[in-house]
Amino acid sequence: MGLFDRIRGDDDPRVAFIGIDGVPYSLIADNEERFENLTAIAQEGAGGAIDSIVPPESSACWPSLTTGVNPGQTGVYGFQDREIGSAETYVPMGQDVQATRLWDRVQSAGRDATVLNVPVTFPPQRDVQRMVSGFLSPGVEKAAYPDELRDTLKDNDYRIDVNAKLGHDDDKTDFLDDAYETIEKRYEAFEQYIDADDWDLFFGVFMTTDRVNHFLFEDYETEDEYYEEFLAFYETVDDYIGRLREQLSDDVTLIVASDHGFTTLEHEVHCNEWLREEGWLEFDADDPEELADLDESTKAYSLIPGRFYVNLEGREANGGVAEEEYDEVRNELKAKLEAWEGPDGTPVADRVVTKEDAFRGDHADIAPDLVVIPNHGFDLKAGFKGSEAVFDVGPRNGMHSFDNACLFVDDDDVRINDVDLYDVAPTILSLLEVEYDRTEFDGASLV
Repeated sequence: MGLFDRIRGDDDPRVAFIGIDGVPYSLIADNEERFENLTAIAQEGAGGAIDSIVPPESSACWPSLTTGVNPGQTGVYGFQDREIGSAETYVPMGQDVQATRLWDRVQSAGRDATVLNVPVTFPPQRDVQRMVSGFLSPGVEKAAYPDELRDTLKDNDYRIDVNAKLGHDDDKTDFLDDAYETIEKRYEAFEQYIDADDWDLFFGVFMTTDRVNHFLFEDYETEDEYYEEFLAFYETVDDYIGRLREQLSDDVTLIVASDHGFTTLEHEVHCNEWLREEGWLEFDADDPEELADLDESTKAYSLIPGRFYVNLEGREANGGVAEEEYDEVRNELKAKLEAWEGPDGTPVADRVVTKEDAFRGDHADIAPDLVVIPNHGFDLKAGFKGSEAVFDVGPRNGMHSFDNACLFVDDDDVRINDVDLYDVAPTILSLLEVEYDRTEFDGASLV
């Protein structure tokens, strides 16, 4: 549907969604005077903290936010997944998302969607108005459709993501410069295609916020070296959102949301090293590097973030735990995880969630048996190359959190109370007046 159709009298409501990956609600609420645009949306419409999903990792979160269903239906559980009976792992991409995306529902309703930089959407779909894939894409050359979009973004030096390696330097100047350049190009693209005014759903994501949080969040929470630089960056983000808001027509509802919260990282926790030290995991290789190097005597292993799998015979490629032992082994592992303490005696786990409580759907067969939602400060890792210690510290000082994600809706009919990520998709469809079956979603409309 183009501008001519609207002039003609087609006045279907529209939605513009702006994602701010990893932004905690408390950051905005505690700094209202510095983030006047998001504060205005909250005061004139609605704003509040929401919960993420299990597990709170972007690779799993964005498929769930954009479909309204849990990983048991999307088929994506994290940055690294594996199939039943296979020791091969893979990085899930857009084609691995098995549930119906929001923009597909919009297109099926005879309306148009512009989708820019949403994580886990590569390769770009060719059945939407325009799309540039986000996080995990190789570059604009292959990530944008149609050709006009690709050429425009290339000419404007558009970037899929910030250079996160720069964040490893003690001096964050180059990292921050790169973050500003990346988000500026993202804003310019959003501005251009919002101004085109030929869409019914505009869906764009600022990913750079997550990157800045990973390397500077402790500075913010402790008012350390880069405290002011951190807040200044977010003032720029808030300004961009305010400018985009001013561009929108009266028939458009603006939604701004994050996929998970953020907190200070105190310990990187190497889960497979812990399992090895506890006698639960053994390798059959001198220099293990991958899942295939597990010995069948292994009782459990982990994948990021905090996903634990019983090494079940018949399900795992090197499974050694018999089916009749499964419940006993899982219960024992759950108890050990709940009792696990960090170096200062703080429990690592805020809670341990079973797959039955977290996942349901056609793809629940590949679900982790247990997921640890860590207490703030414990960032759960799970490589197979081995680690010198269970607890250490890396270059990052910020980590994802399940709680304290954010949602802002520029509509005073919306109420944000006891909300999670699954509620976003049905809310958008309700605002668009696109019909849907409520039983298809794990969440509910907030309208």
